[in-house]
Amino acid sequence: MNAPATAAAIAAAAEQATISQTLAEFAANLRYEDIPAKVIERAKLHILDCIGIGIASGGFEFGQRTINALAALGEPGPYPVLGTALGLPLRDALLANGTLIHGLDFDDTHSGGVIHASASTVPIMLGVGQRENAGGRDALAAYLAGVETASRIAHAAQNGFHQRGFHPTGLVGIFGACLALGRLAGMTATQLAQAQGIALSMAAGSLEFLEDGAWTKRMHPGWAAASAVTACALARSGFAGPKRAYEGRYGLFNAHVDPGHPVDLGLCTAGLGETWEMLNVAVKPYPACHFNHAFADAALELRRNHVFAIDDIVGITARIGAGQTHVVCEPEANKRRPKNAYDAQFSVHYTIATALVRGRFTLTELEEEALNDPRTLALASRIGYEVDPQSAFPRYYSGEVVIQLADGRELRHREAHNRGSDARPLSEGEIVAKFTGNAHRRMSAARAQQVVESVLCLDSADSLDAVLAAVQLN
Repeated sequence: MNAPATAAAIAAAAEQATISQTLAEFAANLRYEDIPAKVIERAKLHILDCIGIGIASGGFEFGQRTINALAALGEPGPYPVLGTALGLPLRDALLANGTLIHGLDFDDTHSGGVIHASASTVPIMLGVGQRENAGGRDALAAYLAGVETASRIAHAAQNGFHQRGFHPTGLVGIFGACLALGRLAGMTATQLAQAQGIALSMAAGSLEFLEDGAWTKRMHPGWAAASAVTACALARSGFAGPKRAYEGRYGLFNAHVDPGHPVDLGLCTAGLGETWEMLNVAVKPYPACHFNHAFADAALELRRNHVFAIDDIVGITARIGAGQTHVVCEPEANKRRPKNAYDAQFSVHYTIATALVRGRFTLTELEEEALNDPRTLALASRIGYEVDPQSAFPRYYSGEVVIQLADGRELRHREAHNRGSDARPLSEGEIVAKFTGNAHRRMSAARAQQVVESVLCLDSADSLDAVLAAVQLN
């Protein structure tokens, strides 16, 4: 049994250790008993949320093409692919499940780090947990080790990864995945420190997909999880990795953040074992980039509370944080007329327009008929944006919608905190309802209920067998 990881011990070690060593000590020594009950309860809901999205994704073209490609690589394996009857070898299953969980851009986000850490950590928890015959409590502790560390690393960049053109979910996800894997596999802290150094040469994730709606972002957390298996295997065999993976001259931050951009290395290890970043991870109520959520809610509030016709709208202004505009507002020609569903998910223009025209924003609003709705596109062409100096970004994703009407009225609504964040968390009932809506796209109500029950009882399960059986189709 590993020794307990106390906050005092971690803080003392951090004064002398590298960031890799400090994170490794935390992950290797984390005990289920040291984790507050409210963190465990929240973790189970986030795992359930991820599984539901992964199940739903199999019904979309990108999901089916992912599954077909990986199935064609070689022999079947024992590791389930969410929402299918297929089993694959471990690394291929991790790539598939990470892609399915993240592919609809409906998965949770750590607001400060702007990272989808669960999308790479849940596949590790399921796949490596199966390989190691882990009990539910060990699986939950491993999941939290991954989320806690990846969230902190991403947060330390202070949005610098995005500004340089990197996607933190792919770039940082491998480090959290390594630490989750190590916790499940009983790796030593020394081995985990080496694994992070090795992972530095595997960390990747480009934002170039924003230019044309390409699918590559979808696979980033899957690639991170699959690569973590390789990094950890090399570390266990004694393969040497750089010791200063994060703070080194060519480490993660110096290589991936613009010179002069503020980086807070202290955030990588701040509060480990004491402050739980899991509670700062937001569950998405809408299947779109988290930056757009406040705008969907604001548009729907204006629609509910005021009487006006869509054709009477002269123009709309989205007021948004400066650090968000390059992702969901630019270039405006693309955002006003998205070429595909992925373009639409990263368009504040489309988000506002479709919410006002259709009165909702669900997965249905990402289907071909909705994307080509002439009323939505006409309204999107009348939407612009301006920087809001009062935005709470990056801590929260604020959004304000201002509508100008032909009769001279100006209607406005502001959401200071995005719904689903720690300031406005979704309830257990809302998260279970979201899971159910996603899972029902691919499986029966009875099977979906089995998934709910098996995940929410993880902390009393001797193995992951019930979860693994429930997430597959017959």
